[in-house]
Amino acid sequence: MELVKFRELEQRIKGLVEEHQALRKRLKELEELVEIKSGEIREANSKIAKLNEERDSVKQKVDTLLDLLEDINASEQTSGLLFEKKV
Repeated sequence: MELVKFRELEQRIKGLVEEHQALRKRLKELEELVEIKSGEIREANSKIAKLNEERDSVKQKVDTLLDLLEDINASEQTSGLLFEKKV
Protein backbone atom coordinates (compact mmCIF):
# COMPACT_ATOMS: atom_id res chain seq x y z
CA MET A 1 0.00 0.00 0.00
CA GLU A 2 2.80 2.42 0.87
CA LEU A 3 4.49 1.66 -2.42
CA VAL A 4 1.33 2.61 -4.33
CA LYS A 5 1.08 5.95 -2.51
CA PHE A 6 4.75 6.59 -3.15
CA ARG A 7 4.29 5.91 -6.88
CA GLU A 8 1.22 8.20 -7.00
CA LEU A 9 3.23 10.93 -5.29
CA GLU A 10 6.10 10.34 -7.70
CA GLN A 11 3.74 10.63 -10.69
CA ARG A 12 2.20 13.82 -9.33
CA ILE A 13 5.63 15.33 -8.79
CA LYS A 14 6.72 14.37 -12.32
CA GLY A 15 3.52 15.94 -13.67
CA LEU A 16 4.19 19.14 -11.75
CA VAL A 17 7.79 19.25 -12.95
CA GLU A 18 6.68 18.80 -16.56
CA GLU A 19 4.02 21.47 -16.16
CA HIS A 20 6.58 23.81 -14.60
CA GLN A 21 8.96 23.24 -17.53
CA ALA A 22 6.18 23.89 -20.03
CA LEU A 23 5.23 27.10 -18.21
CA ARG A 24 8.86 28.28 -18.16
CA LYS A 25 9.11 27.62 -21.89
CA ARG A 26 5.88 29.55 -22.49
CA LEU A 27 7.13 32.40 -20.32
CA LYS A 28 10.32 32.61 -22.37
CA GLU A 29 8.28 32.68 -25.60
CA LEU A 30 6.06 35.44 -24.23
CA GLU A 31 9.05 37.47 -23.04
CA GLU A 32 10.55 37.24 -26.53
CA LEU A 33 7.23 38.31 -28.03
CA VAL A 34 7.04 41.26 -25.65
CA GLU A 35 10.54 42.32 -26.71
CA ILE A 36 9.59 42.10 -30.39
CA LYS A 37 6.39 44.09 -29.82
CA SER A 38 8.28 46.68 -27.78
CA GLY A 39 10.65 47.16 -30.71
CA GLU A 40 7.72 47.55 -33.07
CA ILE A 41 6.18 50.15 -30.75
CA ARG A 42 9.46 52.07 -30.58
CA GLU A 43 9.67 52.01 -34.37
CA ALA A 44 6.05 53.16 -34.73
CA ASN A 45 6.60 55.98 -32.23
CA SER A 46 9.64 57.08 -34.18
CA LYS A 47 7.62 57.16 -37.41
CA ILE A 48 4.85 59.10 -35.68
CA ALA A 49 7.34 61.67 -34.41
CA LYS A 50 8.78 62.08 -37.91
CA LEU A 51 5.31 62.46 -39.43
CA ASN A 52 4.39 65.03 -36.77
CA GLU A 53 7.51 67.02 -37.64
CA GLU A 54 6.63 66.90 -41.35
CA ARG A 55 3.04 67.94 -40.59
CA ASP A 56 4.23 70.88 -38.50
CA SER A 57 6.62 71.94 -41.26
CA VAL A 58 3.86 71.80 -43.89
CA LYS A 59 1.50 73.70 -41.58
CA GLN A 60 4.10 76.41 -41.09
CA LYS A 61 4.62 76.72 -44.86
CA VAL A 62 0.87 76.89 -45.49
CA ASP A 63 0.49 79.56 -42.81
CA THR A 64 3.29 81.56 -44.42
CA LEU A 65 1.66 81.29 -47.84
CA LEU A 66 -1.71 82.32 -46.42
CA ASP A 67 -0.09 85.35 -44.81
CA LEU A 68 1.46 86.27 -48.16
CA LEU A 69 -1.93 85.96 -49.85
CA GLU A 70 -3.48 88.20 -47.21
CA ASP A 71 -0.73 90.76 -47.80
CA ILE A 72 -1.32 90.59 -51.56
CA ASN A 73 -5.08 91.02 -51.09
CA ALA A 74 -4.56 93.93 -48.71
CA SER A 75 -2.11 95.51 -51.14
CA GLU A 76 -4.54 95.10 -54.05
CA GLN A 77 -7.36 96.62 -52.04
CA THR A 78 -5.18 99.57 -51.06
CA SER A 79 -4.05 100.00 -54.66
CA GLY A 80 -7.64 99.80 -55.83
CA LEU A 81 -8.68 102.52 -53.40
CA LEU A 82 -5.82 104.75 -54.50
CA PHE A 83 -6.69 104.15 -58.13
CA GLU A 84 -10.35 105.02 -57.50
CA LYS A 85 -9.37 108.28 -55.77
CA LYS A 86 -7.20 109.29 -58.71
CA VAL A 87 -10.01 108.72 -61.20
